[in-house]
Amino acid sequence: MSYRFMRIIVFFDLPTLTDKDKREYRNFRKLLIKNGFIMMQESVYTRMVLNQTVEKSVLEMLKKNKPADGLVQALVVTEKQFSNTVTISGHYSSDIIDTDERLVVL
Repeated sequence: MSYRFMRIIVFFDLPTLTDKDKREYRNFRKLLIKNGFIMMQESVYTRMVLNQTVEKSVLEMLKKNKPADGLVQALVVTEKQFSNTVTISGHYSSDIIDTDERLVVL
């Protein structure tokens, strides 16, 4: 039996307007993590699979558990193609203060 490692990359854009939407978003994200996906960046998760049989079963699991609203997309690439990923990072800005400036002394 020959092994052909592949990656499944899942992209999703789900609404989070109502409590029901937020619950579905959290449940879908937990499902991904429970099934071995790791986060590449916000709303982009990846998982390595051993062969096409495992790939098909993972894709079927995603189809069965997709949220009612929103967009979920999956891309399957070989491990060799995935290893050619180029990471380009710039300055990440956030409105969240994560230093001691948040400290409030009463």
